Amino acid sequence: MTTDAETRTPSRRDVSTLALTFDDGPDPRWTPRLLDVLADAGARATFFPIAPRAAAHPELMARMVAEGHAVGLHCDAHERHSRRCAAWVRADTRRALARLARLGLNPTLWRTPWGDAAPWTEPVASEHGLRLVGWSVDTHDWRGDNAETMFAATARGLRPGAIVLAHDGIGPGARRAGAAQTVALVQLVTGYAADHGLTLTPLA
Repeated sequence: MTTDAETRTPSRRDVSTLALTFDDGPDPRWTPRLLDVLADAGARATFFPIAPRAAAHPELMARMVAEGHAVGLHCDAHERHSRRCAAWVRADTRRALARLARLGLNPTLWRTPWGDAAPWTEPVASEHGLRLVGWSVDTHDWRGDNAETMFAATARGLRPGAIVLAHDGIGPGARRAGAAQTVALVQLVTGYAADHGLTLTPLA
């Protein structure tokens, strides 16, 4: 899950685009359903998986790439950088990148757990050619709210250039048993985007 407020964002995006991003997956039950919804809408997104989960489900990672989604780095162990030392963060980052590389994935974007950063986060990102990515719209889907409630709370933020944070996996601290409402929320968002001329694309 991610609980911090808006964090670092990528450089300027096309004014007609909206970015859906998903952390903490892949999940063998929920990620395929989410990918189905995105495929039906002709939408592409960005996924920030927990590396051991990605390694455990290579077929889902391959499907993401084949369907035009982007894959970034999240973590190997879901820990706040501010609660760990620089050496720990460097080691965790190396492990995560190595697991992803064995799947043929070489991320250039990095969303840290909870969007948390320490003084050593940006230097580690620079060492690996990674760009830190935040969000501008937080669905708080980890809380277990229903799709309609989440959509009502976030719809005003669904404007050109926005980056939407959601989760296709059940991360640490989540108060929900599954991601069915996230899947339903994405259906609402893809419909909204179509109605408002927004193209759902991966982060560059």
